[in-house]
Amino acid sequence: MKYLTIALAKGRLARNTMDLLEKIGINCDEMKDEHTRKLIFVNESLKLKFFLAKAGDVPTYVEYGAADIGVVGKDTILEEGRKLLEVADLNMGKCRMCVCGPSSAVELLQHHEMIRVASKYPNIAKDYFYNKKHQTVEIIKLNGSVELAPIVGLSEVIVDIVETGTTLKENGLEVLEEICPLSARMVVNQVSMKMENDRIMKLINDLKTVL
Repeated sequence: MKYLTIALAKGRLARNTMDLLEKIGINCDEMKDEHTRKLIFVNESLKLKFFLAKAGDVPTYVEYGAADIGVVGKDTILEEGRKLLEVADLNMGKCRMCVCGPSSAVELLQHHEMIRVASKYPNIAKDYFYNKKHQTVEIIKLNGSVELAPIVGLSEVIVDIVETGTTLKENGLEVLEEICPLSARMVVNQVSMKMENDRIMKLINDLKTVL
């Protein structure tokens, strides 16, 4: 039997995913060692391999078959636009992708004016404004605190993840439009789904019993 390989987004999501997998009898003790330098972790009895990757890379590993299964946020799946199968919503890390800005920017969104939009998620922003709102905008990609952009005049609005909205409020910004709800999802490589269908479907169905 060949190994099934699972790619997890580093950090809290990986830890929460392993907690979830433990509920259905899948564990990997060597992953719990916080000081380990290992990149690949193996559960020999279940023929499973796990590895940790940057969230943005997980869909790439899955699309190209380096991982059979991946767990990553819906924001990353939408932004990366990879060819893969989204098979389960794990109901973890729930938040929203929103258009945010000062209240004065509401007018600009309603009247389809040409505005600048700053975001860590240029593809999601482009898809929303061009394909759903049919509004022409200039999109500026940022890597860090996007809340700064409207405050310093770089952009009129931002597209970003909103959990509680506290950071927005503290900076005089608010949610102006909601793009979509987000949470952690399980994704599967298209070929793996055909070749290892029984094992993968059992894993998905077992997970659904504890979700």
